[in-house]
This record gives sequence, structure tokens and C-alpha cells, in this order.
Amino acid sequence: MFDKGQLAGLMKKAQEMQKNMEKAQEEIAKMEINGESGAGMVKVVMTGKHDIKKVTIDDAVMDDKEMLEDLIAAAINDANRKVEEATQSKMGSATAGMPFGGGMPGGLKFPF
Repeated sequence: MFDKGQLAGLMKKAQEMQKNMEKAQEEIAKMEINGESGAGMVKVVMTGKHDIKKVTIDDAVMDDKEMLEDLIAAAINDANRKVEEATQSKMGSATAGMPFGGGMPGGLKFPF
């Protein structure tokens, strides 16, 4: 299947990919992503680890509790989607040049 030279080359690429993935994970953890809803009436800042760092609420929605709850949930969901997109992008870059087209074989996904 593989000769020794091919296997050594594959192992070297795997080590490079691991270093790239570790670097990408560090960058992801430091990211701050903005999510918003209600045309910016509610804004959240979320880290790459999905921690909410800040919530900003426009005074105009403070009187409507139900709408405010919906806007907060929507802003968090928006930030969550953006974090996932950024994570996939960074991790895809980390695995570029590897066999399987830069992705994992058989539809496997990264564990985060």
C-alpha cells in the first residue's frame, strides 16, 4: 500500500497538520465574534469558545419583555453561527494540502 518513503512523507504532513490545527485552535479561542438581531437592537460578543463576553440592549426594547427575550436568543444564535463558520474556515485552512482534499475521510468532523 505505502512504501517507507510515502509513509514518512505522510507522517511529516500529519505532524504539520497537527501543528497547524493547534495554532488554529488557539486563534479560534481568542476570536471575538459579534452577533446581532432586531437591526442591531440587541448585540452580543461571543468568543471562539462560545462564551458570551458582552450583551448590549437598545433602550427601545426594554419595555417589551417577550420581544427582548426573542431578540437576545436570535443575537446569540447569530453569533453562534458566525463562530461555527469561522471555526470551519480556520480548521479547513489548517488541513489544506493533506490527503482527502484537506478534510477528514468518511465525513468525519473535528471534535469541537
